[in-house]
Amino acid sequence: MPTLTQAAAAPAAANEVEEQLYRKVLKRILPLLLLCYVVAYLDRVNVGFAKLQMLDSLGFSDSVYAVGASIFFWGYFLFEMPSNLLLHRYGARFWIARIMVTWGIVSSSLAFISPLSHFFHVETSTMFYTLRFLLGVCEAGFFPGIILYMNYWFPARRQSVAMSGFLIAIPVSLTLGGIVSGWLMENTHGLLGMGGWQWMLLLEGIPSILVAFVVLFRMGDGIQSATWLTQSEKALLQRNLEQESSKKTHSVAAALRSPRVWLLTFILLTFNTGFYGLAFWLPSIIKASGVKSTLNIGLLTAIPYLSAVVAMLWNASHSRKTGERRLHAAIPACIGGVGLILSAFFANNVPVSIVFLTISTCAILGLMPIYWTFPGQILSGTAAAAGIALINSVGNLSGFTGSMITSIAKDLTGNINNGTYALGACLLVSCVLILSIPKSMLNKDTVEHT
Repeated sequence: MPTLTQAAAAPAAANEVEEQLYRKVLKRILPLLLLCYVVAYLDRVNVGFAKLQMLDSLGFSDSVYAVGASIFFWGYFLFEMPSNLLLHRYGARFWIARIMVTWGIVSSSLAFISPLSHFFHVETSTMFYTLRFLLGVCEAGFFPGIILYMNYWFPARRQSVAMSGFLIAIPVSLTLGGIVSGWLMENTHGLLGMGGWQWMLLLEGIPSILVAFVVLFRMGDGIQSATWLTQSEKALLQRNLEQESSKKTHSVAAALRSPRVWLLTFILLTFNTGFYGLAFWLPSIIKASGVKSTLNIGLLTAIPYLSAVVAMLWNASHSRKTGERRLHAAIPACIGGVGLILSAFFANNVPVSIVFLTISTCAILGLMPIYWTFPGQILSGTAAAAGIALINSVGNLSGFTGSMITSIAKDLTGNINNGTYALGACLLVSCVLILSIPKSMLNKDTVEHT
């Protein structure tokens, strides 16, 4: 008969086995997902650096740039939900590889806007819009597909750490992207008669095509197809998911009707407006402050994003330890909004402005891994595929609003920093919306049906 000490030790030993298993899963799947998202995000926002040379080269105005930068999200919006449902049907490995190959081709094609416009007998601005729209179509489904893929492996209570490990790809790609993009544009300009912005777009589109083949050979479609897991390990992972899944919404129709799903959509729309406005216009904001060298602009843009890596990991880890999620998203939203407003107020003082931009970037990116645990707490199966795609597709129209707000503010006032005030206000609205979510929905491992 076991002693009391032995009886107490048994659950602890079981918990340690489970912890080791999830660490094993993280080490296996996270590095590849991180690599995929680094190249994805680089292709999405490097147009912000291309702008520094592209506008003069092609004769584009700031308004043409703003429309082209933001039209990406309309393609993304229209095709995201179908793409995510196809991923759920045909498997993550094949569909994510398909996404990466097509977006890599289109992203590199942006380097040849003028030749393509002559070939198809259209205006260069029309070709710019077309390629940016196609880039959104090609990439549609990638991010929500990865979020859905996470839900195939991790119950909600474990997702914040996994999400933070994945989402550090955003500041990592923006850090590296700023430095690499600035260096390429400065050192390849005029090579073989091409502008530095053309070489930058061409070369930065190639990695996604190469990584797609790694996905085909290394990524599995889920727990049951993982040859690196034992049968007992698969059973434990599957059992944890099934226990949580029984209390989630499975119906696509119910997910699309759920007020909670739409609330999460509007939260994403508001805080992402601030983030994308910052990501697309940060190089221009820094240039407007008096910095001329594209390499120096790249180095300065790296400061906020590199700092955000630490903020993301710390906030996610603290949320996981405390079991609290709502305030770990709301407080960063508030800090991010105030930081953006103060960065615009002190725009003429570059060091002070960069400090506030860094604080804001840390806060915005710090809330992201917490936020993306929310959908997995109320949705499962096909409902998760549709619901997450809906949230992300509508929410990512913020790429349009974020870019256009800054452009319109500059056109109306002549000062690019006035748009930053509006971006900060969007984050404050996001904070209020997050606080409107019931505590019971987010601060426990499972929730009732929506």
